[in-house]
Amino acid sequence: MRNRRHFIKIPLTLALAGGFAAASGPARAQGLTLLNVSYDPTREFYVDFNRAFARYWKAQTGQELTLKQSHGGSGKQARSIIDGLEADVATLALAWDTEALRTVGKLIPANWQQRLPHNASPYTSTIVLVVRQGNPKGIRDWDDLIKPGVNVITPNPKTSGGARWNYLAAWEFARRKYGSDAQAEAFIRKLFANVPVLDSGARGSSVTFAQRAQGDVFISWENEAHLLKKEFGDQVEIVLPSISILAEPAVTVVDKVVDKKGTRAAAEAYVKYLYSEEGQDLAGKHFYRPAVSPAAQAKYAKQFPALRLFSIDEAFGGWVKASKEHFADGASFDRIYAK
Repeated sequence: MRNRRHFIKIPLTLALAGGFAAASGPARAQGLTLLNVSYDPTREFYVDFNRAFARYWKAQTGQELTLKQSHGGSGKQARSIIDGLEADVATLALAWDTEALRTVGKLIPANWQQRLPHNASPYTSTIVLVVRQGNPKGIRDWDDLIKPGVNVITPNPKTSGGARWNYLAAWEFARRKYGSDAQAEAFIRKLFANVPVLDSGARGSSVTFAQRAQGDVFISWENEAHLLKKEFGDQVEIVLPSISILAEPAVTVVDKVVDKKGTRAAAEAYVKYLYSEEGQDLAGKHFYRPAVSPAAQAKYAKQFPALRLFSIDEAFGGWVKASKEHFADGASFDRIYAK
């Protein structure tokens, strides 16, 4: 494609730098440093948010603050924190990845999700479909993704939080349409037979679809779809499926890290600022659905069409049950993707 978005270039730059980006300015030289370990499509949002929070913190405390970002597939990012990456803050794609910081890493307390409003999800999103100009394959809904000759781009559910939202959205569509989990599994098997490559994260899949021009349809985070549309204009189109999932990314301070580093006050202020009017406005600006601010919700309402959404609790009994049944070793994804 003739236009390459700034965001398309970012993952390549970050990969060369070891996965990190630092806020610019005098904070680099002195004062506190916070690391936010996040998932793939939040890169641009947190660049803007970090600038805003650094200004806020300086005004409140007089202290310079360096804010660093690390991005990748949510599951891989959670594993990196568990394995020793010293994240002050984790802003992962789903609560299950964050919960692993407690159950596996022993890094956060059991009540981490009750410490912040809206179950520690300051913004929400959903899953949509992105197709090429003119929608040449006639993609209208989930069941079009299993048609012969349709190449589907989606990340690997073993490493990507977005991919797990994608998987469960398609599964629940099929279960409701065809009547059983067995039929849903058969549907997902056909869908993944149409997937030519599994990238490790959502941004990698976005690059595969937009920059490398692979695939006919990209199963995408809503915000990522809007970023593609903003950059590539008429070269891509967003298709809203008949039903999708309410995606609720979760945020937390990583207690053992902030207590070790002495950064708790700044880290707690950072996650709380996501709920401020400025934080909520920036979420909407970057095509996330503001969770708690009526003003931001009203301001950005036109860019978020009404969709029929179901929650993870409603359809799958929560992340513990969904993960065991679909993404654990030997669960449904392993069964359908066995070579």
